[in-house]
Amino acid sequence: MGEMGKMAAAVGSVATLAAEPGEDAFRKLFRFYRQSRPGTVDLGGVIDFSVAHAARGTGPGAHKVVKSHLNVSSVSDHDAYRAGLQPVSKWRAYGLQGYPGFIFIPNPFLPGYQWHWVKQCLKLYSQKPNVCNLDKHMTTEETQDLWEQSKECLRYKEVNKRRPRSLLEKLRWVTLGYHYNWDNKKYSADHYTPFPSDLAFLSEQVAAACGFQGFRAEAGILNYYRLDSTLGIHVDKSELDHSKPLLSFSFGQSAIFLLGGLKRDEAPTPMFLHSGDIMVMSGFSRLLNHAVPRVLPSLEGESLPCCLETPLPADLPRDSVVEPCSVEDWQVCASYLKTARVNMTVRQVLAIGQDFPLELMEENKRDITPEGSCHLDDENSQVK
Repeated sequence: MGEMGKMAAAVGSVATLAAEPGEDAFRKLFRFYRQSRPGTVDLGGVIDFSVAHAARGTGPGAHKVVKSHLNVSSVSDHDAYRAGLQPVSKWRAYGLQGYPGFIFIPNPFLPGYQWHWVKQCLKLYSQKPNVCNLDKHMTTEETQDLWEQSKECLRYKEVNKRRPRSLLEKLRWVTLGYHYNWDNKKYSADHYTPFPSDLAFLSEQVAAACGFQGFRAEAGILNYYRLDSTLGIHVDKSELDHSKPLLSFSFGQSAIFLLGGLKRDEAPTPMFLHSGDIMVMSGFSRLLNHAVPRVLPSLEGESLPCCLETPLPADLPRDSVVEPCSVEDWQVCASYLKTARVNMTVRQVLAIGQDFPLELMEENKRDITPEGSCHLDDENSQVK
């Protein structure tokens, strides 16, 4: 079956899915892709930015794909190298008609350099004083070092498949910098820990390449997906300055991302997110409904994406923010990622010179501990 035939078959499959009472267009597509079968015509209508013909305008959904301009001169090749990125001149960047401010950059990382960011998400960023979903049910001592408590269990996961899940496998979200309060959907000045300098540097280079010089990485939400996880339909609007972009970095197993409109009765556009892919949402696209209905298991069984098979080089630049990754550490990371996906979203919360409103600071003093979750397994709408 040709590409156009696959797309038509996929559209036909969606059309035959009966709508549930009161179900809007976004919810219907969310439900369709949540139930989709990898390797079938179900996914024929999903845009794949990593495939050349989709970008040229002949693949499924490609009539919406346009090339995006990057500011090549705004990031030196050396600064890109320091963050583990290819020179910006070698990046490919795309947008979508009808979605101004949306930029998709298929994996711009240098071979092997994703290892650092995966390791940071699992080993470093999950540590205290950062906040995670396990804090609600466990003491600070119990969640002090999730990596140390989980690494042996993960390293021998395939030997002992009936073992209980490790704490890292129970991790669903971590917040960095200004910690997002899941109850009141807000940030506050008095619930803050230092933002990781390496992730700030990476984010600044990507933002600058997309035309946002001076971007400050102030808050991060890391989502940890299992193969049965979903991210419900939501809008990211809690930051006080919406003129700055939201950056999204994906690692591990692929997923389907749905980008909709300002209202949920607008049918969303589906696209694949592969390991290393970066999305930048600004302007109009900053306030659109979006969701992740499906994490896709590898068609080769429990295995890593090809781009994660290449080791991190041993000879890193002297001023690189990327650190070496030991064989033992990567064994743990690889074991985890064979059935998981990690996503980092980075935001600037405040405009230059802007402060949090006084009433917001007083409100957060009463409750600065996240009591909810990022609803990775919850299909209810959320705003963050």
